[in-house]
Amino acid sequence: MKKNPLKGSSLLVLGSFIWGTTFVAQSMGTNHLDAFSFNCIRNFIGVFALIPVLLVQVYTQKKNVNSVQTLNSEDSAIELKSIPFTQKLKHIFTKDLIFGGLICGTALCLASNFQQLGIEYSTVGKSAFITTLYIVLVPLLGLFFKKKLSLQVWFGVVLAMVGLYLLCMKDEAFVLTTGDIYLLLCAFFFTIQITAVDYYAPKVNCIALSMMQFLVTAILSGIGMLFAGLPTMDNIIGAIIPLLYAGILSSGIAYTFQIIGQKHLTPTVASLIMSLESVFATLAGWIVLHEVLSTKELIGCGLVFAAVVLTQLPTFKLKEK
Repeated sequence: MKKNPLKGSSLLVLGSFIWGTTFVAQSMGTNHLDAFSFNCIRNFIGVFALIPVLLVQVYTQKKNVNSVQTLNSEDSAIELKSIPFTQKLKHIFTKDLIFGGLICGTALCLASNFQQLGIEYSTVGKSAFITTLYIVLVPLLGLFFKKKLSLQVWFGVVLAMVGLYLLCMKDEAFVLTTGDIYLLLCAFFFTIQITAVDYYAPKVNCIALSMMQFLVTAILSGIGMLFAGLPTMDNIIGAIIPLLYAGILSSGIAYTFQIIGQKHLTPTVASLIMSLESVFATLAGWIVLHEVLSTKELIGCGLVFAAVVLTQLPTFKLKEK
């Protein structure tokens, strides 16, 4: 597939805007639903939102003639015609799609539930910036694949840790709240999800992969919901607007944009663009929820954002004479 960086960048910017503003919806949703209930329902909404999109795509798709190794003149005429609908679906739901959906969905489930739990104890802006640490963790994960890190990346990690310290500091003492720990775990599992998407997106249908990860996330969150306690209908109705926003826009659209966008960009560039969600979240929290960050927290936010940007910049090397 020929890559289109402009298309990929545009989709990720739009996705980041949706994710950033979704922090507000998630914060409002905590007033009515626990994390498992919210994520179970929002992801099922995401699945149902993408079903008609996938069906239309599959119905209008024709089999690629280039995928056929040997064709005679009669076969060519047949291959140019639209193949049966059921065969198209069978061609899409491959082992790679199922396995990729399980990995992406499990990581997304853990990340989104830890994020929802963290938001209950933190502000929208702070939650977004701590979550954005996944951009620092993505290159660190490369160590397990024997990928060397530059001094620039290590400096970015240290800078991010200083920023996190200022974000979490209260009364002149270092304090990691329960919400901060949840958000750090969220950042870790989003790192797994981003890495998995980068691996599987070029191999499978993007919309189908998005649906699969939502389905896995919804089912796993549903299991957690059974243990945490089923929500009442009044709770669901009270959170219906945040649920629809998070389910249709954040899950159904933004995460699909992520999968499609990552097919056209390197993980480094994609991660940098996705870090914009923290900026959009802070602005949304300020405008909608009237949240105010202290001077230390603002400095912390700035350092974390500087760190995630720094780690994604090209490493410049001096030419040898």
